[in-house]
Amino acid sequence: MNYEFCIRTDPGLARENNEDSVTFDEPVRLGILADGMGGYNAGEIASGMATTFIKSELGRWLSQAGRHANTREVRRAMEICVDNANRSIFNAANSNPHYSGMGTTLVVGVFQDGRVLIGHIGDSRCYRLRGNEITQVTKDHSLLQEQMDAGLITPEQAATSSNKNLVTRALGVEDAVLLEVNEHRVEPGDIYMMCSDGLSDMVDDEGIAKILAGDATLEQKAAQLIDAANANGGRDNISVFVAQASLASKKRGLISRMLGK
Repeated sequence: MNYEFCIRTDPGLARENNEDSVTFDEPVRLGILADGMGGYNAGEIASGMATTFIKSELGRWLSQAGRHANTREVRRAMEICVDNANRSIFNAANSNPHYSGMGTTLVVGVFQDGRVLIGHIGDSRCYRLRGNEITQVTKDHSLLQEQMDAGLITPEQAATSSNKNLVTRALGVEDAVLLEVNEHRVEPGDIYMMCSDGLSDMVDDEGIAKILAGDATLEQKAAQLIDAANANGGRDNISVFVAQASLASKKRGLISRMLGK
């Protein structure tokens, strides 16, 4: 399976600074997105620490383990790297008064042949478009989600709730945090999109699906998602990571055949 990756981030229309951080490591097929929180510029610090640390540590492990590491090994590596990142952010928050209480949401994806492992903390999300059907493959760690699970409110009520941004789990807030990891089968043509709530709060699932299913390039789709969030108000920072799967070509090029590869 081949993958094409693209990232884009924007401060939105209401905020001067951008507390989101998004990155990817194409050779090891790793994507990471974080949405920071905290006073001063601490949110930027937390999200930047998360993406930088995890990209470095997990990327190094993946490059050494190869693409064929089994699910259990990859899951364990993800958990260890995220735990280390959590402790680093937590320690920084407790050693610098300006960073007190900072934390970040997280979505991390490791894409392998025919499968992807998605880990997440908080309310940043990952969606999958298969054909024209969109599925939210992560479940928010938030007060609203807990209220919906308990039957206290409906999804329609949640969409207009004033408690939208109250997460029940975040990276760096406590000395330990649980990363929720799930494995998903990947089919050719699948598009996986990670995003901060600056997108999902501004654009509904139908709107996201319409953009992802369009004929534009992956870069254009990422830009269109940002534009749609801003057109609907852009009340928060907006970040997206988009990955599209396709079948690896089995035909070898002329040079490869000449070199016997």
